[in-house]
Amino acid sequence: MTYQQPAASITQYQRLQPFKAISFDLDDTLYNNLPYVTHASEQLFALMNIHFPATTAWSAAQWQQLKHHLFTLRPELVHDTTAARYAMLHQGLLQFGYSEIQASQGAQMGMDCFHHHRSDFTVAPEVLAVLNKLGQRYPLVGITNGNVDAKRIGLSDVMKFILHPGHGVKMKPHSDMFTLACRQLAIEPLQLLHIGDHPSSDIAGAKMAGCQSMWLNPCMQQRYKKAQTVLPHVEINQLDLLLEFL
Repeated sequence: MTYQQPAASITQYQRLQPFKAISFDLDDTLYNNLPYVTHASEQLFALMNIHFPATTAWSAAQWQQLKHHLFTLRPELVHDTTAARYAMLHQGLLQFGYSEIQASQGAQMGMDCFHHHRSDFTVAPEVLAVLNKLGQRYPLVGITNGNVDAKRIGLSDVMKFILHPGHGVKMKPHSDMFTLACRQLAIEPLQLLHIGDHPSSDIAGAKMAGCQSMWLNPCMQQRYKKAQTVLPHVEINQLDLLLEFL
């Protein structure tokens, strides 16, 4: 079967008010994140198995179970993906009988491996071209729940700054990063247009923070269609439609 890209689509649910800056979600908005995270996780656990053979007894799912158990013990980890993964590795190695020094060194080794592979790509040239054109008219910033290295993937040159959760800053849909972005841009929340793929984290989160929202819903994100409960101001299915609409 030949894949056909859906026709360009713009749906406006509410009239946009004048805005002064645009924020973007990163993962699954400006690139398909799943392959990179999947590969990084595979490389991480392969490294653990080589250097700490006892860990071969666990599957990736069992490591995830440990991480979610740690969330109940340390709720702050829910809002810090890097700290949560380190804690998972450290605690797991301790449970396998490795020493505190081995667990600390192993967890850091695993984090270095994961971070290398997690950001081992570059945002597509056509996406960067759209951002460059938009950046000539509006300040652009990133608001992400993930921990991608924006500089390595090519976004640091087109965005003024990128905000990540952690260190007391909560993940979307909490308003922390939206509020912080507006403060750093010296604008009111209504003057920020946030664009993202997720109906809860991005659309509901932005609206609860008092910002305007645009749902980028390309074909790979159709799984969220039924979950949509809060209407964005605008829905588009291709990033380059921003140039036409704005």
